Amino acid sequence: MLSKTYSAAINGLSAYLIEIEADIAQGLPAISIVGLPDTAVKESKDRVRAAIKNSGFHYPSGRITINLAPGGIKKEGPAFDLAIALGILAAQGETNPKKLQEYIVLGELNLNGEIKPIKGILPIVIDMLKMNRQKLILPAANANEAAIIDQIEVYPLNTLSETVHFLNGNFPIESHKLDINKIFRQNCQYDVDFADVRGQETAKRALEIAAAGQHNLLMIGPPGSGKTMLAKRLPTIIPDLTLQEALETTKIYSTMGLLLNNNKPLVATRPFRAPHHSISDAGLIGGSTNPKPGEISLAHNGILFLDELPEFHRNVLEVLRQPIEDGYITVSRVAKSITYPARFMVVSAMNPCPCGYFGDPHKQCHCSAQQIHRYRAKVSGPLLDRIDIHIEVPAVQYKHLTSLQTGENSESIKKRTIEAQTRQKKRFAKEKICFNSQMNTRQIKKYCFLNKECQELLKTAIEELRFSGRAYHKIIKLARTIADLAEKEDIEKEHLLEAIQYRNLDQETL
Repeated sequence: MLSKTYSAAINGLSAYLIEIEADIAQGLPAISIVGLPDTAVKESKDRVRAAIKNSGFHYPSGRITINLAPGGIKKEGPAFDLAIALGILAAQGETNPKKLQEYIVLGELNLNGEIKPIKGILPIVIDMLKMNRQKLILPAANANEAAIIDQIEVYPLNTLSETVHFLNGNFPIESHKLDINKIFRQNCQYDVDFADVRGQETAKRALEIAAAGQHNLLMIGPPGSGKTMLAKRLPTIIPDLTLQEALETTKIYSTMGLLLNNNKPLVATRPFRAPHHSISDAGLIGGSTNPKPGEISLAHNGILFLDELPEFHRNVLEVLRQPIEDGYITVSRVAKSITYPARFMVVSAMNPCPCGYFGDPHKQCHCSAQQIHRYRAKVSGPLLDRIDIHIEVPAVQYKHLTSLQTGENSESIKKRTIEAQTRQKKRFAKEKICFNSQMNTRQIKKYCFLNKECQELLKTAIEELRFSGRAYHKIIKLARTIADLAEKEDIEKEHLLEAIQYRNLDQETL
């Protein structure tokens, strides 16, 4: 007999329908799987055989052929186990074949027939309506993740036996539902707050400007000055994710299987990714033989924090240049080419020298001038060109550490950044950008008028402070953001002066 079952797989962050045919014919007992299966799919025949037998069903003794269509796309992973098992049982009349075809079936099988969770559920559920499918059978552990999309009927099951009885009408269950808005509200809280930070008022002001205009940031300071502490609190002052942005980000985490051991089915806070400096370029931007998202995609709509910036391999840092500009990364391999979203803020930190104490008034630096120059030169000019704000973060004074007075909390700072971003979005309503940091030369001329006094000030800064040419536009964009925070229509002298001080670590002065 011949049966047909439907499953799904993902390519990048998009899903496509898989048609699984099971044919049982007379002949020597054997099972073959065709349709470009990888090793994990080929091994499913042993898992399926044991699961069927251990669930109390008859396993056919003839020749079984399983076809996975479309045959020209490689099938990966164990997510087809349950669909294959149900196809075999339907072919021998153990379950209703017509009802089975109403569902997309996903799940890995244990040898005892239990259904194990799989990764990549959310991209499949989001694209099911494009496949003209609305019913889904899946592992119970994936139910909350799938139920985020309320147009889909989600039926979570625990074992192969339960699934067969459900399809035969002997085990009725209701479609699993979630209140997505309630989940979103519950999960959009942060565990940290800017009120925890003692001192560092200049650095906190710089982070507020970075958050308001989506400017990339570099902090330079000795060990223990609070650079990482500040960076971790930056997401708390950026406007909250919208539901659409949360779904975009959650799709990436679902693809990587990062939601399986997490009680939160939705990524409702801005991601904060801090990869170690030993990471490879494939780990950072995505790749490997079968392309997977990298850290920059996991930081989509959030923060990519690069601590100890000069310690990263040069080639790893250089691959950041294109996604910082474009907001996406395309990973190309012989078999396929996949584009992943990668719209993030870069926040980086470094010591002023290899030992970390150059310029410290209390600890002596033992580095030579050549060592300091070599250390700082590891950060290339083209990469530094994409970092708008350079600030010094000095060691925290004892009086600040022991002070009982708390700083301004994240909520009040966030109100100002929301207002500033609202002005920017209104200003750029007819443009293809949303934030000041994204302005090109034409847009700078259009939206950043400088009076004669400001022009003279900027000229003096370029000539006297020896700023590079690349710093010119950065200063203007920063001044525009500072003016937005001050609720001013035009850039004024004090806005420009503050912007200039955030470029005093430009490449020529390092």
